[in-house]
Amino acid sequence: MSGRLYVISGPSGVGKSTIIQLIRERVTGLGYSISHTSRKPRSNEVNGVDYYFVDRESFSRMIDDGLFVEWAEVYDDFYGTSISSLRGQRDMGLDVVMDLDSKGAKNIKEHFKESILIYVLPPSLEVLEKRLRNRALDDEEVMNTRIEKTVRELRNYVWYNYIVINDDLDKVVREVESIIISERCSRSQMLPKVRELFGL
Repeated sequence: MSGRLYVISGPSGVGKSTIIQLIRERVTGLGYSISHTSRKPRSNEVNGVDYYFVDRESFSRMIDDGLFVEWAEVYDDFYGTSISSLRGQRDMGLDVVMDLDSKGAKNIKEHFKESILIYVLPPSLEVLEKRLRNRALDDEEVMNTRIEKTVRELRNYVWYNYIVINDDLDKVVREVESIIISERCSRSQMLPKVRELFGL
């Protein structure tokens, strides 16, 4: 049976990468989809761990060759999820957790109806702004754009199966872990296994 996709989405600065890292330590049978991007790596990022970093020309060729299940241009940089990355892990029966912006999450849901979309929110826009300022990665204009984008994304909450608020990291990790365990135990997930085990 193919694994299921769990998409963690939310605004920059909400802690998606940390949540995914902790979830992968706590939940067995989880693969992780690493996105390709045309943006330059930040000082603490490692190619093949955080992202696969490629130049814009290479990314464009990958688009033309149909190598992405979804891709988007965000703040003048490309981000995409490769078909081969997802296929390989799912064929091994692994559930795959991934970190995507809202546009990427919608694209995944359109291609994989059974995927589970989890939107992570900060406790308030003030907290989000403080986290973005503390990261000191963006200038004022980009930061304001990110906050405006978050407000627009909130209007599209109907796309998401679950919304969790990251007001405490341990709590949100437990919530996401519970979502994954609950979805794994759901009737629709268990029926094929029950049929196989009991020859029904």
